[in-house]
Order: sequence, then structure tokens, then C-alpha cells
Amino acid sequence: MVAGNLSNAYGGAGMSEQVLPIVVGSDHAGFEMKEYVKQYLVKKGVPFEDAGAVSLDLSDDYPEFAFRVAKAVAGGEFKRGILLCGSGIGASIAANRVKGVRAALCTSPDMARMSRLHNDSNVLVLGGRTTTQPMVEQIIDAWLNGGFEGGRHQKRIEQMDL
Repeated sequence: MVAGNLSNAYGGAGMSEQVLPIVVGSDHAGFEMKEYVKQYLVKKGVPFEDAGAVSLDLSDDYPEFAFRVAKAVAGGEFKRGILLCGSGIGASIAANRVKGVRAALCTSPDMARMSRLHNDSNVLVLGGRTTTQPMVEQIIDAWLNGGFEGGRHQKRIEQMDL
């Protein structure tokens, strides 16, 4: 796990001053962007653990890494995760098969903010081949700083986990 300065990294509504670590994972198609995301998290002082892939292996499959991240979040080992594959679509479909995971494929900061505000997303999914590095930074910032509004949205979250 990599740790940094925890004082101001993702302090959205209801967050304590202590930043909880994030689990990150990707297949081969998201590997390069995952490595960039890890550097960005270090820069932001957000601790994380890398669930793989640990190297660029063209024969690996996104469900393996999506399930690693999703199960770590659903099991309570981590409160949040960031997941990448080529487009983000396959990883988000796989992660959302795990009960308790609310994986949101976000392509803009506004989508990331809304995924937290209304859906309390606990896994951010990014397309490694479809999203630029500057946009990834903006999306991560919006997602980390976003808080859950609760209220009428809480009821909807509860309906998903029946």
C-alpha cells in the first residue's frame, strides 16, 4: 500500500479527516492508465493498494481484476475502488455483479460527481483507452471529493441490494 499526506485528499460530505485507502485494479487494456492513476493518487496523498494486473499481460481478462476490486469493496476491506479496462464497460458490468458494489463508469467530472451524490458509487470505472490523463485527473478529483446526498437516494440504494 502506498500512503501520502492524508490531510486534504478526498474530504467530501461525511468524510473524516483520515483518508481511507482505495483499491485499484485493471486488465492489460487499462494497465498504462492505472499506472498513471497510481502516480496521481500518490501526488494527491491518497493511499491505495494495487489489486493487479502487476504487469502488462495481453492474455489477462478484465473480469478477474474487476472481481478482485469489487469483492474487496463489498467485503469491507476498502470503502472505495478504482477500476480500469479498455473502455470501462466490461469492468463496470463485471463489478456490478457483486452485491453491494455500485460501480460507475464515468467519462466526465459531472458524471463522477453525480455518481457519488445520487448513487453513492463506491467503485469508479475508467476507460484506459478512451479517457485522457487530464480528464482522468478531473474525474478522480470530482469522485473523491463528492459526497452522498442521502435522503430519497438512500431508499433507491437499498432497493438495489435486495
